[in-house]
Amino acid sequence: MDQNLQPEPALDAAIRPAAEGDLLKVIALDARITGLEKAAYWMETFDRFVGKEGRYFLIAESEAGDFAGFIVGEMRAWEFGSQPCGWILTILVSPEVQGRGVGELLYQEICECLKADGVDTVRTMIARNDKLNMSFFRAQGMMAGPFIELERPID
Repeated sequence: MDQNLQPEPALDAAIRPAAEGDLLKVIALDARITGLEKAAYWMETFDRFVGKEGRYFLIAESEAGDFAGFIVGEMRAWEFGSQPCGWILTILVSPEVQGRGVGELLYQEICECLKADGVDTVRTMIARNDKLNMSFFRAQGMMAGPFIELERPID
């Protein structure tokens, strides 16, 4: 059998809270994956999330200390009668280690953090045609929830 078809072994990654030294790595990974440079957005996100109660910015590192990815989420309550719940705002994994369990580790860790905050539901929002993230979140047991996003361009 062709060894190239063998799945990569799971990466033994450690998950920890983000620190100031992670900001440039986050900016670079996001730009690499999305093709958009959003330094100001990530600086503001760091200010809003890092070290704040009920908000989580978690980093995955390999055993060698290599930056492997991150996840951002928070606990919040929404209007329209929604109970407090956890929200995953973004998750990005370095292409070199995708498919090796890093995303699952990040997801599990943020769910544990949110559970400790007292919520029993986690939500996220993705584009309907985003097959990669749809597959990932469905593999984590997520499914359509009780709310429907509505939008309209502002003229």
